[in-house]
Amino acid sequence: MTAWHIGVIGGSGLYEPGALENAQEIAVASAFGEPSGPITTGEIGGVRFTFIARHGAGHVHSPAHVNYRANIDVLKRAGVTDVLAISAIGSLKEELAPGEFVAVDQLIDRTLSGAGGRERSFFGDGIVAHVPLADPVCPRLTELAAKAAKKAGATIHKGGTYVAIEGPQFSTRAESHLYRSWGADVIGMTAMPEARLAREAELPYALLGMVTDYDCWRDPQGDVDVADILKVMRANAEKARALLAELAGVLPKTRSASPIDTVLDTAVVTPRESWDLSAAARLDAVAGRLVKFFPKAGK
Repeated sequence: MTAWHIGVIGGSGLYEPGALENAQEIAVASAFGEPSGPITTGEIGGVRFTFIARHGAGHVHSPAHVNYRANIDVLKRAGVTDVLAISAIGSLKEELAPGEFVAVDQLIDRTLSGAGGRERSFFGDGIVAHVPLADPVCPRLTELAAKAAKKAGATIHKGGTYVAIEGPQFSTRAESHLYRSWGADVIGMTAMPEARLAREAELPYALLGMVTDYDCWRDPQGDVDVADILKVMRANAEKARALLAELAGVLPKTRSASPIDTVLDTAVVTPRESWDLSAAARLDAVAGRLVKFFPKAGK
């Protein structure tokens, strides 16, 4: 048993002055480059929350240029036990209407990786690991977050498949129909590799998506409009903040262990005697349990 410490990835409007007790803004360095910005940590209802604005203050980082590795790394360094992502999403289903929330339970990754693409792993350079990802979100945290959203007055849909696209452009109409044919429910640009990296960092991850629009499949002549998206986001901002207060109230008093807390125990395939020292040093937070007693680089 331990205390909860919820890391929240979303916009800076989620923790406006007064919403967070004993708030502190702290710049945390990462071994994986610059994060989107400083973290803000404090308490809500006696529970520790730490926030990072995914796109930076003023929304200056596009989805493809967010340093997802650094963001997850600094949350882990801050002592976060679980991560709740709050994201804007487009709807691929008639019944998922703008203004409503979806507790995502599955992900399809259509983002770019490799040279010039998104870095989707902390491992592979000196230490190799393959974490299981069949169920990419934590069912416990997802259920608690969905319950909190309902208590906050949001219309919440439990379960949904999120297709993550590279962006920054929205889908073509043909792509939108293709994703619907795959069984995807919602669409966005940020859940991957965020969920992959949270799993590698042994952080249970939940994603509450705020539906801001219907993707372009719905209207034969229409298209996605950023102005409409921002209007819905502003209208729902208070509800998003309220659900965090409700989450503090529905969390069990103490946090029991999750299988995700120790997922690296059976995921690292490089024998310890073959570990690269500099790689181990970079993983001092992400895989801190495993490298804690490993010799420091240069020793």
